[in-house]
Amino acid sequence: MPDDPELRRLLWYLLGGTRGGENRARIIQELRDRPSNLNQLATKLSLEYRSVQHHIEVLKKNALVSPQGEHYGLMYFLTPWLETHLDLFDEITKKLNMVLKSSPEQSGKDL
Repeated sequence: MPDDPELRRLLWYLLGGTRGGENRARIIQELRDRPSNLNQLATKLSLEYRSVQHHIEVLKKNALVSPQGEHYGLMYFLTPWLETHLDLFDEITKKLNMVLKSSPEQSGKDL
């Protein structure tokens, strides 16, 4: 997949240039593995619900996640833009020395 300079800059800013970048990366990684609602994300990542809510809003505002459903059934998914360029996400988190739980797709790549 060709590089996307706009997404590269955005990921560097959101993950490496602002407070909360590591938590945003953890949320992206979790949504990569399984779409979830805010409560599921807070539980799985051992974060406060309001913190997850804040980070999801930042990711949503920047077109990296999108909601599906209504009210308590609202689930979050990665956007096609981010899904298409997950290699950039992996590259940037690696350069930032972020240790994220590996997804099943990644496990085979490292061998």
